[in-house]
Amino acid sequence: MIPSKRTYLLLLLGSAIALSTSIIWNVQTSIAITLLFDAIVLGLMFVDSLRAKPHRVQIKRTLPPRLSIGRDNPVVLSITSKNRPVEIQICDRPPTEFKLTQRVLSTSLPSNTITELTYIVSPIKRGEFDYGDIQVRQLGNWGLSWDSFKIYCSRKVKVYPDLLGLKSLSIRLTLQSSGALRKMRTLGIGTEFAELRDYGKGDDLRLIDWKATARRDRPLVRVLEPEQEQTLIILLDRGRLMTAQVGGLKRFDWGMNATLSLALAGLNRGDRVGVGVFDRQMHLWIQPQRGQHQLSHLIDRLTPIQPVLLESDYMGAVTNVVQQQTRRALVVLITDIIDSTASAELLAAIGRLAPRYLPFCVTLGDRQVEEIAHTPTLDITTTYTRAVAIDLLAQRQLAFAKLRQKGVLVLDAPCDRLSEQIVDRYLQLKARNQL
Repeated sequence: MIPSKRTYLLLLLGSAIALSTSIIWNVQTSIAITLLFDAIVLGLMFVDSLRAKPHRVQIKRTLPPRLSIGRDNPVVLSITSKNRPVEIQICDRPPTEFKLTQRVLSTSLPSNTITELTYIVSPIKRGEFDYGDIQVRQLGNWGLSWDSFKIYCSRKVKVYPDLLGLKSLSIRLTLQSSGALRKMRTLGIGTEFAELRDYGKGDDLRLIDWKATARRDRPLVRVLEPEQEQTLIILLDRGRLMTAQVGGLKRFDWGMNATLSLALAGLNRGDRVGVGVFDRQMHLWIQPQRGQHQLSHLIDRLTPIQPVLLESDYMGAVTNVVQQQTRRALVVLITDIIDSTASAELLAAIGRLAPRYLPFCVTLGDRQVEEIAHTPTLDITTTYTRAVAIDLLAQRQLAFAKLRQKGVLVLDAPCDRLSEQIVDRYLQLKARNQL
């Protein structure tokens, strides 16, 4: 039972009555009248709270089956009122690792109705968490007290990588498969033979199949498509450099989102996809496989993994790939680079992959560092900060240049656009048959 604003106003009115009656009667009489008035108000408040209990609302919480890290996940509260209008305040208890758009929800309901309230949670960590009970305040019919009670609905919830982003990417890839890739086949871009068709104006003369033309007595051209059943291996660093937070999430979480997005794109294009997660040693190795079941397997195996404060052994990770994968493959290493000196082992390790494999180094950029480097300064302190940011970017570019000299493909993208850009780059590699 919690007093409402109306109760406090009435108690203040009792104080005003005490002041006015003290002028007419003596102080003892004034105090007695005030106490009697306050007792009546408190008694009515208590009765109002008791009368509200049989009419408590019912609330049911609905969560998405899988919560996505760093995304807006809607939580729906379905509220059912009984045979009288109610005014309520609701305070849900999500885990402390979740960001909330609104802590307290308020609404008024007519009698015998069902309504829904929605709020948004944004998890900043993966794993399993305790979602607490719902605390409710319901105003009494007289408006004198709030009946406070709890809806017992605590449960365990799991936070996964960015599954909402994977869903959007899946739709995008499906549309591209029915549109852009069909156009690529028509233009003869690719290496694998698909079919023969009649020669059309503008077709490349080099694609004419002369033997088939002689047999059919009309010009026929070969339709080619990008080669499938290639191998894509993704190495995800979970070492010290990936523990830093950028844009509200750890670098490792951004890297995991990019890993799953790239894996989805590879499986969608018919490639075998394998993943390795490493620090000082190969923490997890998933053999390259084809088929959509591989994506579910990757999600289940990768979700529990967290970054650690250990220096990464790049040479050991690359050696493991060479031992496990004998055929040519696209090897994508997702990590971070500080400068060419601190990343000397990375430069030496990934350079060993070329030319037998196609190495691809992906690093996570920091928008804040770029903004500091490109923002004019007016005082000495910010000037020094800007100078450090500029030097850091210059050192990164030097490291990227050394990688390119060794035949390594390089992508340095902002964390919030990493998944999109890495998929686009992969699709370009497939279209150009660089693998």
